[in-house]
Amino acid sequence: MQIEIRDVSKTFQQKGEQLQVLDKISLEIEKGEFVCLLGPSGCGKSTLLNSIAGFERLDQGYIKIDQELVTAPTSKYVTIFQNYGLLPWRSVLRNVELGLEATKLPKNEREAIAKKYIHLVGLSKFEKSHPHQLSGGMQQRVAIARALAVNPDILFMDEPFGALDAITRIKMQKDILEITKSHKKTTLFVTHDIEEAVYLADRIVIMTPNPGKIKEIIPVKLPTSRDRTSDDFIRVRDRVFEILNMKETTILEYEL
Repeated sequence: MQIEIRDVSKTFQQKGEQLQVLDKISLEIEKGEFVCLLGPSGCGKSTLLNSIAGFERLDQGYIKIDQELVTAPTSKYVTIFQNYGLLPWRSVLRNVELGLEATKLPKNEREAIAKKYIHLVGLSKFEKSHPHQLSGGMQQRVAIARALAVNPDILFMDEPFGALDAITRIKMQKDILEITKSHKKTTLFVTHDIEEAVYLADRIVIMTPNPGKIKEIIPVKLPTSRDRTSDDFIRVRDRVFEILNMKETTILEYEL
């Protein structure tokens, strides 16, 4: 396995009281796997992702990546957020080069790598543009290119398409699926959108709130090229919807 999560619990202080956000979460993620964390607001999806990425300290349990204990973020894995995180004074090219500036690569090599990934996300004509000149979808493509440029082992994505319109969102889902599969990137993707999870995931980890627990883990046995109107897709989607609306909390590997 590439990511090992064992008995992870996390509590925050809120208005002088202890609020348990995660309760004894255990999960394994294989190299090259695309896993979606799915659930309603407040179920701890983002907290779990941030803990795996090294941004949150745990109260209990441990997380290992490639058998090494996670204690802080590293350049070996990159997080992509909903707000893009682009620097407004930098061009597309210079934004994508940002992560490479910490390396010892010469400037011409950094630029060549940045251009490669800008081309990959379809923005070669916009290298000299600045973020304010781009649509939301284009800005998210820049954020993805910047993440890929440093060649991370793992991509963490926290509702990266949440602010996009429906048409752009569908296009971005298709693009990220193609990119992550072709580059064999392990991906952990937070969403509250059932259809998005079914379209993207090899497995869907369904979480429930108060405190955050894993309810079920569903393998999505659909081809990489997925048809949202197919009977198989609809069957998985409906099953996920059904599980989210069940009252009981059980941890299962559900075969579909």
